[in-house]
Amino acid sequence: MQRATVLLLLALLTLTVRPAAADLVVVAGPKSGVERLTQKEVVYLFMGRWRQLPSGIPALPIDLAIDSPERAEFYRRLVNKEPAEIKAYWSRLVFSGGSLPPYTTEGREGLIRLVSNNPGAIGYLERNQVDSRLRIVFEFPATP
Repeated sequence: MQRATVLLLLALLTLTVRPAAADLVVVAGPKSGVERLTQKEVVYLFMGRWRQLPSGIPALPIDLAIDSPERAEFYRRLVNKEPAEIKAYWSRLVFSGGSLPPYTTEGREGLIRLVSNNPGAIGYLERNQVDSRLRIVFEFPATP
């Protein structure tokens, strides 16, 4: 009886414990001409609907590596989609000639370098990785 109770408690504990969501923010370079973006604008930029930033500069959305936890969390919070759904979305869009997916960089430093050196580049990082080379242009609402 005790063993069954302990196993039940462990099973319940694993169901309720989730890793904390990353405090992700969307960033642009200081020469982007963008001060703030709405969630709708970020969706349009990262899902290929817009090819320009609101400032008129050609947009270069940048994703982190496909297997990065930040990328998965970003798309969950942005459009409530899992990585496989995002991949399928882009496969359909590219096949139909609609648009190209965001440029992918392997690491955070690469993303920071691209965003800070390209006026149209926009990316996402954890808040604690943002430095003076970047401007936060969108913050996700706090999760309960």
